[in-house]
Amino acid sequence: MDFIEMLKYIFLGFVQGFTETIPVSSSGHLMIFKELISLDIDFDTLAIVTNFGSLLAIIFLFRKDIFSLIKSFFSYLSTKKDEYKSEYQYCWLIVLGCIPAGLMGLVVSKLELFAKIEDNIKIVGISLLITAFLLFLIRNFKGHKDDSSITAKNAFVVGIFQILGLFPGISRSGSTIVGGMTQQMKRDTAFKYSFMLYIPMSIAAMLLEIGDILEASISIVTWIYYGIAMTVAAIVTFLVTKWFRKIVNNGKLIYFTIYCSIVGLLVILFL
Repeated sequence: MDFIEMLKYIFLGFVQGFTETIPVSSSGHLMIFKELISLDIDFDTLAIVTNFGSLLAIIFLFRKDIFSLIKSFFSYLSTKKDEYKSEYQYCWLIVLGCIPAGLMGLVVSKLELFAKIEDNIKIVGISLLITAFLLFLIRNFKGHKDDSSITAKNAFVVGIFQILGLFPGISRSGSTIVGGMTQQMKRDTAFKYSFMLYIPMSIAAMLLEIGDILEASISIVTWIYYGIAMTVAAIVTFLVTKWFRKIVNNGKLIYFTIYCSIVGLLVILFL
């Protein structure tokens, strides 16, 4: 094992973990660092592996909510008791919110719609500016709807916003939180729903891509590097997501508007 090589994977795992759940686009930042630093690394495989680390962190962070939803879903199916009905319906709202981006993701993957632009660094800059604009629009939104007040229409609209997250460089969490707030959700309600959508979407993406990883010829040492990067991504994602939740609840998304605007302009002008 090469110590310097390991540090590269640790660094990229940190970048993935730090940017995965905040509205700045983790894939966009990996592309930026790929452009800035000459690294002999399979970024596609690294992104899949570190995304899995982030997914594990999100599942752990929301483990109580997930367990409660699963319990209520099956309890309502078997008993039809009203005490389980709200969370039972919330489960179906998660399914509904995943449908638009899920279908579009299949179309994009099959037709390779982004093949010509996904490695274009200028697109990342433009996408960051779009993310900044969306965050600016909802900077003062508060909303009044909690988990039990979300309607099918609200869920579907957020699902439409999630399609934006398929575009290279546009933040998935940013687009869905914006979508939730436009539907008058409370800040924390929009935050939670955004990540309830993140979990099944990430699992689905992982299942679609796992075959390519297993078929690839990857050395044991490289797998160790991937494992280290995944672990770093998981730890950082967990810590950053807890911090991001506070930022959202305090109505301070303007910070990310400023950041995305600055980085987006720098990418367009200099990369």
